[in-house]
Amino acid sequence: MKKVIGISNLILMLALFAMDVVYIVIGGITIKSITSTIFVLIGFINLVYAIKQKVNLKYPIMQFVGLVFAMLGDVILEVHFITGAVIFAIGHVMFFISYGMLEKFSYKDLIYGGVIFVPSLLFMVLAPFFEYGGVGMEIVCVIYALIISLMVGKAIANVAKNRSLLNIIIMIGSIMFFLSDLMLLLNVFGGLPVVGIICLALYYPAEFLLAFAIFIYAEKMLMKENKQKI
Repeated sequence: MKKVIGISNLILMLALFAMDVVYIVIGGITIKSITSTIFVLIGFINLVYAIKQKVNLKYPIMQFVGLVFAMLGDVILEVHFITGAVIFAIGHVMFFISYGMLEKFSYKDLIYGGVIFVPSLLFMVLAPFFEYGGVGMEIVCVIYALIISLMVGKAIANVAKNRSLLNIIIMIGSIMFFLSDLMLLLNVFGGLPVVGIICLALYYPAEFLLAFAIFIYAEKMLMKENKQKI
């Protein structure tokens, strides 16, 4: 089964990256919906694998829920920006909680998030080229920046505690997610349309890594259980 799941991940990864390119070139909410559905499918397949292997499912389920919210936020963002941002933010909260299931939460973890958020806040507020169209939208963007900063900070803190392959993959995916959103901010509110390509080039690979992390987790738990049996 491991081989089948591995091949499935590879095929779907290639499909995801291909659709990413198609969306960059053509655009459209239909193509975006299909592309986002692919990374949720990757997460689902890996979740099923984790279930079949009878490992602890708290992390895989929470991670998968985060992926679903990311997909919904991605699509709804095209229809209503604030609603999409709120759904995305809920997804980041789910990711944050799932990361806390891998490495126990400590208030020191918030320091990493703070180090990311403070310069992000200063950049968002002080950069002269940002036009939010109102205080309400600016507040939404700031709150969103805080939530994603805490999520990324927790991912980095996990690597600082335990430099495992799983934590490193999650950290890379989370950082790419953050950078993708930064490009989106520059695109939508900074008047820099060219960075939209960078946004998409980072976003879908980031989601793949977060979906693939469920498979890595299942393998890690299996290896741990086998060692305990010896």
